Amino acid sequence: MPPARPETDKWALFRALSKAQAAFGVTSRELTVLQALLSFHPGATLGGARPMIVFPSNRAICERLNGMACSTMRRHLARLIDAGLVARRDSPNGKRYRRRDDPDRSAFGFDLSPLLRLSGQIHQAAEAAREAELRHRAARETVSLMRRDLAGLVALCREELPEPGNWDRFDDLAVLSARSLRRKLSIDDLTELGAVLQAALDELQQALAPLHSAEPSTCDARNEQHQQKTDKRNLDSVESATISDERTGASEPAGEDRVSLSQVIACCPSLGTFWDRPIHQWHDLCDAAGHLRSAMGIDGPSWNDARARMGPECASLAVAAMLERFGEIRAPGAYLRALSKRASEGKFSASGIIAAAARRQVAAGPCA
Repeated sequence: MPPARPETDKWALFRALSKAQAAFGVTSRELTVLQALLSFHPGATLGGARPMIVFPSNRAICERLNGMACSTMRRHLARLIDAGLVARRDSPNGKRYRRRDDPDRSAFGFDLSPLLRLSGQIHQAAEAAREAELRHRAARETVSLMRRDLAGLVALCREELPEPGNWDRFDDLAVLSARSLRRKLSIDDLTELGAVLQAALDELQQALAPLHSAEPSTCDARNEQHQQKTDKRNLDSVESATISDERTGASEPAGEDRVSLSQVIACCPSLGTFWDRPIHQWHDLCDAAGHLRSAMGIDGPSWNDARARMGPECASLAVAAMLERFGEIRAPGAYLRALSKRASEGKFSASGIIAAAARRQVAAGPCA
């Protein structure tokens, strides 16, 4: 009897080879033929004391390959042999068979032992292929987010910068990037595209920086969101409530701009169109924004990130202002992420957002 060899699950090994097929120079069609050969091997494992030679006829192999042409099957078999995954053991008369009267049960056909010997290399190559696949997926997701952020920043620049700029080239870059992402780009292509998008994002950030560098943030929610909540029933009415007053009852430093809830409601009338509940307190606005943002196409992670960076009130008034120009914003989620990033850099101005909304309501009358 031949000495026992280490055993391995033949189908687990086959799945690993399917993942690492590029490293061994085989295609999915050749792997299909190998799968058929493995199906002729008895048991679920390769190795041990069981013989590792299978001896099906060409007709039997083609039948298990759903009627593949014999010439095609032989061509794929030859490639498996050239790749060193299968060996051919020919009999004196060229037939494939096993001698029943032989004490060693010698057989002639296709030897699967090379597959067992390469099992370590196959598993290592499969793991490397999985890691490369994860890196590729992460690079693709990063580029996709950068493209969406670019679209949001372009919309922000068109709205807030007083002088018209050459924003069309950034729009074109966002569109062309989206088309490129429809193809299966290599990781080098993704890295190159990411560098181009990052340069465009940096340029837009620099264009926005002078506009807000001198404007202090007027939303205290970011600084107050972790303080203990007071009884909202004792707060002032809608006409005089501010974000600071709503949360703590404290007054803001002299000279600092205030953003009242009444201003938000007056400058964002679309809230009354799409939200049928009364908004008397800031938490009412937060509830409305939390429900409306999904209908606007703002995903949960973007909304949660905005609430964490800007505070719930500032994030809600930003959504209310975006609702006023919803038809103009092509990527609301990217737009909100751009505002969140500016808030984390201390460049977000709640009064600037409301002032921009107020300018759109000039024909209907001044904001309160």
